[in-house]
Amino acid sequence: MKKKERPAVNLSAYERSVHLQGRIWDSMALILMLAVPAAVCVYFDAWPPLGAVLKALLGVAPMYWTVGIIEVLTFVPMLGTGGSYLAFVTGSLTSLKVPAALNAMQAAHVRAGTEEGDVISTIAIAASSLITTLIIALGVFLLGYLQPVLESPVLRPAFDNILPAMFGALGVAFIAKSPKIAMAPLVCMVALFLAVPGLAKSVSVLVPLGALIAIGAARVLYKKGLLDEKPAGKGEGA
Repeated sequence: MKKKERPAVNLSAYERSVHLQGRIWDSMALILMLAVPAAVCVYFDAWPPLGAVLKALLGVAPMYWTVGIIEVLTFVPMLGTGGSYLAFVTGSLTSLKVPAALNAMQAAHVRAGTEEGDVISTIAIAASSLITTLIIALGVFLLGYLQPVLESPVLRPAFDNILPAMFGALGVAFIAKSPKIAMAPLVCMVALFLAVPGLAKSVSVLVPLGALIAIGAARVLYKKGLLDEKPAGKGEGA
């Protein structure tokens, strides 16, 4: 029996270039991340027992593997090629990179999944990473002066609600844009939090889960012809 050939994936010159550079720079970043603890172990001649490392990983690694797979499947279509390579190295996807990329694409009137959206997403994530690094550096140098302010009981509620406020502001815009799609994850998450309030701390798991629910709801609504078609905006394509 003749083997069925897989259809070729046609990548643009931009996408091929980004994939090549992304793999190179991400591999270098991974090597550097592993080199730091390895260099410390070599310098101080202090190696952790293999059994203790495996025992510690057994409790947390499965959760991180699951979250990592879910985040890749959820966030890559949103962030695009270049944005994904950069975001997964710099981290803080849920709290910083994804909101920055989505807000930038909305402001530029471009759609995720297009080259225009990819470029805007990459620029937004790069700017977010640079600003975050700058703020962290300033915070380290000014920690002595800022510590009384950061530990102030008056400001404590504000710091505890930064993430909900950020996603609430973004949520208003996206819920208004597609209320039918937003209804399913909104109802599911509200019901889940009311049933188990302690899950409010599991943002890294529940945000991708909510996105998957939204994708599933969009698929069902599309199949049933219940989604309203809107003309493409500037830079969104057909």
